[in-house]
Amino acid sequence: MPNQLQIPQKKSKISASRKLMLKSLMVAKAKEELEQELIEKEEEKERYLAEKAPPLQTSSMSFAELQELCRELHAKIDEVDEERYDIEAKVIHNTREIKDLNIKVLDLRGKFKRPNLRRVRVSADAILRSLLGSKHKVSLDLRANLKSVKKEDTEKEKSVEVSDWRKNVEAMSGMEGRKKMFDAAKGPTQ
Repeated sequence: MPNQLQIPQKKSKISASRKLMLKSLMVAKAKEELEQELIEKEEEKERYLAEKAPPLQTSSMSFAELQELCRELHAKIDEVDEERYDIEAKVIHNTREIKDLNIKVLDLRGKFKRPNLRRVRVSADAILRSLLGSKHKVSLDLRANLKSVKKEDTEKEKSVEVSDWRKNVEAMSGMEGRKKMFDAAKGPTQ
């Protein structure tokens, strides 16, 4: 019996030492690719800076030429700052828009992060007082609003004769039968 209750576990096709070796090879490969990516980024940065900001030859320039060069560099710095500010504004706008769209998606899915609520014991009168305000005096006496029924009324309803419907089918057919049914529904006239 105990052998039948046990569920056989699947053995992996790869041994533990082989798994460890493959894992270490994957980590080594990922490390190499990361280092290569960092080197490529540095090379691209140097290429970009060489293209946008060539090295300056200031040794043969006069004082006026140096001042003009400084003005040009300040103008370029201002342009770059304006571009940076515009790009930052676009990024902020896009992140805000992405956040709003994510909220809309969550609303459409109906998945909300509901906070953990504490259990609070409040009487029904206190709940009504908080909803309606302290001006209104509301008591939660539910039996006060019920209709009172006399026992005589219920006995009259039970005493109505229940007859076989098949006996009066022909008598109640046609307009005369409908008039009789209407008059019977009205009840006895006083």
